[in-house]
Amino acid sequence: MIKKEEHYNADDIQVLEGLEAVRKRPGMYIGTTSSRGLHHLVWEIVDNAIDEALAGYCDDIEIIINEDNSITIKDDGRGIPTGIHSKTGISTVETVYTILHAGGKFGGGSYKVSGGLHGVGASVVNALSTFVEVTIYQDEKIYYIRFENGGKAVEPLKVIGNCDKDRTGTTVTFKPDSLIFTDTTEFDYNILKIRTRELAFLNKGLRIILCDDRPIEKIKEEFLYNGGLKEYVTYLNRNYKPVHEDVIYVEGLKEDVNIEVGMQYNDSYNNLTLSFVNNINTDDGGTHEEGVKNALTRIINNYARNNKILKDNDESLTGDDVREGLTIIISCKHPDPQFEGQTKGRFGNSEVKKIASDIFGEGLGRFLMENPDVAKKILEKGLLASRARLAAKKARELSRTKGGLDLTNQWGKLADCSSKNPLERELFIVEGDSAMGSAKLGRNPKTQAILPIKGKILNVEKSRLDKILSNEEIRSLITAFGTSIGDEFNINKLRYNKIILMTDADVDGAHIRTLLLTFLFRFFRPLIEEGHVFAAQPPLYKITHGKTIKYVLNDKEKEEYLANLPENIKSKINISRQKGLGEMDAIDLRTTTMNIEERVLLKINIDDAILADEMFTILMGEEVAPRRKFIEDNALNVRNLDV
Repeated sequence: MIKKEEHYNADDIQVLEGLEAVRKRPGMYIGTTSSRGLHHLVWEIVDNAIDEALAGYCDDIEIIINEDNSITIKDDGRGIPTGIHSKTGISTVETVYTILHAGGKFGGGSYKVSGGLHGVGASVVNALSTFVEVTIYQDEKIYYIRFENGGKAVEPLKVIGNCDKDRTGTTVTFKPDSLIFTDTTEFDYNILKIRTRELAFLNKGLRIILCDDRPIEKIKEEFLYNGGLKEYVTYLNRNYKPVHEDVIYVEGLKEDVNIEVGMQYNDSYNNLTLSFVNNINTDDGGTHEEGVKNALTRIINNYARNNKILKDNDESLTGDDVREGLTIIISCKHPDPQFEGQTKGRFGNSEVKKIASDIFGEGLGRFLMENPDVAKKILEKGLLASRARLAAKKARELSRTKGGLDLTNQWGKLADCSSKNPLERELFIVEGDSAMGSAKLGRNPKTQAILPIKGKILNVEKSRLDKILSNEEIRSLITAFGTSIGDEFNINKLRYNKIILMTDADVDGAHIRTLLLTFLFRFFRPLIEEGHVFAAQPPLYKITHGKTIKYVLNDKEKEEYLANLPENIKSKINISRQKGLGEMDAIDLRTTTMNIEERVLLKINIDDAILADEMFTILMGEEVAPRRKFIEDNALNVRNLDV
């Protein structure tokens, strides 16, 4: 019987005032207090500067990582208003930095277009920092205020000097609170660089300078792209061979909604679609993306039929056909955007679908009429994709069996597990017969299945779907997963809750793992996004002394273990480098790599889809040198595999 609580009255209701709620539940406001949340603080302040740029008042933004790991963000916008706020009785600056949902983005007068819609950015950063300093240049005066202890003003806003009459803007310096960000308070320059570059691409003509004052050799980079999305597409396609030289660019304004699209086809078989609303990356798409995609399919089919490339009885090209090998960026600027969820992942304004379709459709149709040679190349690529799609449909039929339990390939047979509950089932993908033998003996046969592969599987980055589906080994993987592939993919039919890549802890093993991850990223991305894909961590070294056997994952762990051994034992130890999983007996493999109580698994995740797509393009594309360098640099010391 559940015991009831004896007391529950008014005193049990906790009231959090001001910014206390932010410090109590930071995840509600920035998503996470991990590294991702830490860097999110920077963008909350930068977004305010970007909004000034969108309004036409800011040309330059500077982001500086200071020596003490604080961040300074400078802009040359109008500066936050410095007068006393009529409703709060304190300066507007203090109001913006201490009161949630206070800002100039709600009334519609200050900002026609804005990305920071919730009005919590500045105050949340203040709440989660050990200190925040705000300096404003306005009306030939320099205003200053400092906040400490979770966002409390040390003293009211004051004038600390004079400035040139032409100087305006806001400078903000903050340092994240280590009591909140317990994992790390160290900013990663490369993470900041990726988003900084993206913002510069999305806002043509805006100069953003990124500096890191921490290293011995200071870093300072400037990002300015007068070509905007055209330069962005060129940058993303730099590792491919373009099908046509010029980037197709369309921009238009209708009902106060601005639609901007840049696109270019390349010789790959992959599609990269990026969409943004007011500089916010809409990972889950939305009406702006739907409108552009619909127009793309419609206009290309109309052109093909009007020019007799497609006959009356021919099947129309599908959306997948016309997007094969396409890199396309869609940017929408909207005065009153509606997003689904706090993460702003999907854009929901229904009227934008037709606006985007009309603007892009008209621009693309005009381009194809004026550039028949480019139009011909695009149609040829779409027709090839259509033929491959039909061939892939036939090949896909070959990947189906009755439940997949009789799955075999020329290198071995799936050793399935006996449990019928997908939530507790695990599939280990192992390389080689010897590893298969050890894994099969070391597994828990109730919940752990083993599927062997031999060496390096087909590089799907260089192959079209019909060729991929004709590969026996890949068909084995598809069948084992149970989800099918392509437009028939259904994650609800996944047969295993965990798919675990178990390759050797060496360069070849890392290469095989990268091939498998490329396959999963391109065709089973939802499995990664929903946390079903893992990498096993087999030990790299076996250390023995007397009857003691110790397996360690990498060189760092080896050195740490050896450093803690008594001197009289150090002279008696034997260290052997593990050449492969097949060399480990079943008991050791079970203990170190498969036993759920002892093993260490790395969950594969996609923190930044753009970066992940770029990484796989570089690693698995035509150029061998970048792939070799990455594998050699990371194969033996990786501790966290975030893809």
